[in-house]
Amino acid sequence: RKPYPSIIIGVRKGGTRALLEMLSLHPDVAAAENEVHFFDWEEHYSQGLGWYLGQMPFSSPHQLTVEKTPAYFTSPKVPERVHSMNPGIRLLLILRDPSERVLSDYTQVFYNHVQKRKPYPSIEEFLVRDGRLNVGYKALNRSLYHVHLQNWLRFFPLHRIHIVDGDRLIRDPFPEIQKVERFLKLSPQINASNFYFNKTKGFYCLRDGGRDRCLHESKGRAHPQVDPRLLNKLHEYFHEPNKKFFELVGRTFDWH
Repeated sequence: RKPYPSIIIGVRKGGTRALLEMLSLHPDVAAAENEVHFFDWEEHYSQGLGWYLGQMPFSSPHQLTVEKTPAYFTSPKVPERVHSMNPGIRLLLILRDPSERVLSDYTQVFYNHVQKRKPYPSIEEFLVRDGRLNVGYKALNRSLYHVHLQNWLRFFPLHRIHIVDGDRLIRDPFPEIQKVERFLKLSPQINASNFYFNKTKGFYCLRDGGRDRCLHESKGRAHPQVDPRLLNKLHEYFHEPNKKFFELVGRTFDWH
């Protein structure tokens, strides 16, 4: 029967697709195409583990299966469910600057509406209520990394969760991917030559045995222009939560 996968548990708009694509350069990795949403969607979870493993790609005995569902990270019931499947699982969490993640989150939903020719409010309308930062905005909550990670740490020790620096993965992917290889106990097979900078797109693309592939054009979109004062409010809002997060994981990130 199929082995349990390693899971990229989040974070939404953190670079999960880029990470999965880069990992799939490794010959010993079989990556699930789609987000499976097994542990967070009741209609999937109720179908049981057999259904879940059935969603995984075919893999040879020496291969590691990997799936990504970014909603897992912020979903309160997921850590316990993952733990009861496999307490020894290796989890990958990719994070980026929390303010940038909020803007990216908004941008994705905005474009989804544009494609359906539906109107969508400006980001200011979400971020500001009565002249104050609207802390009820869901996208803000998703960027409170320490809150969600604490939920996972009730079930998994920190050394089972490898945190990928999403900002660095985009700027200089190779060193970040090397760390992931080591964490997943994969032989070092991905090389610097697997990445090349695409000037038109403004980010790294992958070279896989002579085949070039870039992330979908929905990735790396320009964020909306935000009033600098509002941006400052955002940065201030995340100042304390970020400090708490750095203390929780014992390392710092180059965030605002």
